[in-house]
Amino acid sequence: MNLGLYGHDDEWIAVDCGMMIRQDLPDSPLQVPSLETPEALGISPSALIITHGHEDHIGAVAWLWPRWQCPVHATPLAAGLLRAKFTERGLATDAIQVIEPGEALEAGPFTLRYLPLTHSIPESCALLIAAGEYRVLHTGDWKLDPEPLIGPPVKGALFRALAPVDLVVGDSTNAPLPGHSRSEGEVARALEHRLGQCSGRVVVTCFASNLARVLAIALAAESCGRRVSLMGRAMERMVGVARGLGYLGDMPPLVPVRDLGYLPPEEVLVIATGSQGEPRAALSRLANGRHPSLELLAEDTVIFSTKAIPGNEPQIERLKRALKRLNVTLWDEFNHPELHASGHPAQDELRILYGWTKPRHLLPVHGEAYHQRAHRELAESMGIDAPLAPVNGDLVRLDGDGLTLEARHPQNPCIVSQNAVTPLPGLAAERGSSRHGILHLALPIASTGSGWVRIGRLMLDAHRVSALDEDAFAEWLDERLEGLEAETLAQLRIALQPLIIAWLAEHLRQLPDVHLQLLAMESPTFDDRE
Repeated sequence: MNLGLYGHDDEWIAVDCGMMIRQDLPDSPLQVPSLETPEALGISPSALIITHGHEDHIGAVAWLWPRWQCPVHATPLAAGLLRAKFTERGLATDAIQVIEPGEALEAGPFTLRYLPLTHSIPESCALLIAAGEYRVLHTGDWKLDPEPLIGPPVKGALFRALAPVDLVVGDSTNAPLPGHSRSEGEVARALEHRLGQCSGRVVVTCFASNLARVLAIALAAESCGRRVSLMGRAMERMVGVARGLGYLGDMPPLVPVRDLGYLPPEEVLVIATGSQGEPRAALSRLANGRHPSLELLAEDTVIFSTKAIPGNEPQIERLKRALKRLNVTLWDEFNHPELHASGHPAQDELRILYGWTKPRHLLPVHGEAYHQRAHRELAESMGIDAPLAPVNGDLVRLDGDGLTLEARHPQNPCIVSQNAVTPLPGLAAERGSSRHGILHLALPIASTGSGWVRIGRLMLDAHRVSALDEDAFAEWLDERLEGLEAETLAQLRIALQPLIIAWLAEHLRQLPDVHLQLLAMESPTFDDRE
């Protein structure tokens, strides 16, 4: 989920408003950002700015916008997708205002300019946000693709003209990876080559929003003598909106799913939703023999033209096991990595962008803690100040002294249940109530000088707490302790408690009442000769 808030002179704007699918919960509900903290702080944005049309950036707008009633600014594709969502919920679409990539707008004390960047969906843009004497580059999701298939490559001169910027709020997703992300053009050529080797029906699953990939698959199918069909509501909607805006003009004619049974298997190619193991998506129905129009057979091939989103691995493996039971040929990121390209920048791309824009400070967002740590290390190697790795709920100040963590506000998860946004069950219970359990955690620790380290066994007592993976929790805890800067146990407890609550909120069905006790230990010493 993505929801960023920028404030200046007591006026605020919001950037993006996304959702995630909680596949670890019954019925896989949607989770949306909690507005508890902004409302408690009196924050109500005067505008919502959308960087691009991915669900983790727009999926919660129709659920949370009624609380704000502010203008929504989005590029044409994202605006079209948002209008469809608003209409589904019976909301008026007048607030959705279209802005073209490259254009500027004003909202209160903020001046914003949309800066086109390549990503795995057309019209993705970074934002140059100016307020007072500060200029912030909010990158959104991006990469430097020399051959994006849809839309032009990134114009370096546009970003060089921005230098220097005071702060980059930057995408950390691929920061640990050396080199450069693969181009969509490379993937298109690999798809055409591999499809020529397939017999029987072919099903390719990818993200519906990756229109360049959808187009590449369709053109590769056409060159191999295959007819193309779309399977899944999200795929059909995305392609419909994109065609209405003039995209996908080269896409070959589509065959309705209901007519696939009349075609010889070697002439069939299906582009399907469900690459992340979503139980109600098209590919899961095919894998479990529940699709009314198509049945997969042993000579067919299923291609995953995606990578697993962290956290979705169990569902994807379950899906692949079901496909293997059908004896279909399975190609994925492990045996054919050339069939997918990430939409996020690896280290060479980060260095290029920062060389263009000359940022003074970096705030690394997106990804897990180790992605942010790699991003900070890269920035600091370029002389960019990167003192913080923010987590959800952090309030960060940018002023003449640089970046400062002002406060941490643990975020309670909210899900969409029965057409309404509600706290995750158990969170509304009274503190200490047996409805959501009590977790007692005693942590023996020692200072290393640059951080903290756990000494000995993690002492944990969980009363009526839903299943907790203690090994995963301990591993995460050790990683966070290593980088926490605190001079005293009291400061460490203040820094650590909200992080623990945030981790538990993401990994448990119910958030327990957490009691944290820190036990000071002496750090072990080691002989340098050992």
